[in-house]
Parts: sequence; structure tokens; C-alpha cells
Amino acid sequence: MPRTVLIVDDHPTFRATARALLASEGYEVVGEAADGRSALEAARELHPEIVLLDVQLPDIDGFEIASLLAANGSSAAVVMTSSRDSSDFGSLVEESGARGFIPKAELSAAALSALLE
Repeated sequence: MPRTVLIVDDHPTFRATARALLASEGYEVVGEAADGRSALEAARELHPEIVLLDVQLPDIDGFEIASLLAANGSSAAVVMTSSRDSSDFGSLVEESGARGFIPKAELSAAALSALLE
């Protein structure tokens, strides 16, 4: 089961909350990024097994980042997240190559594990 995580979100509070939550449940958070460009660089340098990726970033949207990660040969499982509901994104999550979507309010190790099984 993948255990190393890169958290990508432009809100420091969410990154801190997600880090604490996942770390307390056995995941190793290997890095954080606040925008798409930083996310691509961090994924290339850190080789996380999971990228928890916000849909809305200030420079490049999460769907494009997920596609770029896959195109660049990343084997990381990308899990999209947003404060909005997954139905707001239609088929974009699947088309991006992401493994799935977890609303920010429902983030937990159990939800993450369920997507990655």
C-alpha cells in the first residue's frame, strides 16, 4: 500500500491539517506545494507514491497537473481534492488520469486507502 504523500494546495491551513491527519494515521508526508509548478518540481524530486492534489491552484489547475504528472512518467497515484463536490467536475477527474476524488471535508486515511486499493 502506498504510504508517501505530497500535498498540493494553495491554502497553508489545509496543507497543515492534511499533513497532521495523514501523519497521525500512518502516512509519511514527504512534501508540500502551494501551486502547480512547485507540485511538478516536488513530485520529480521527492518521488511520492501519492499526490493529494487540489483542483484549483493559482497557476495551473489540478487536472492539468495530474495529466502532466502522468505524461512525465510519474507513477504516483494522484488523488484530487476540493472544497466543492465531485459532481461539479463531471468526467474531468477520470480524464486527468487521477485515481479518484475526495472532498476536503471527507479527507481521511480510510478514504485515501479505499481509493488506492
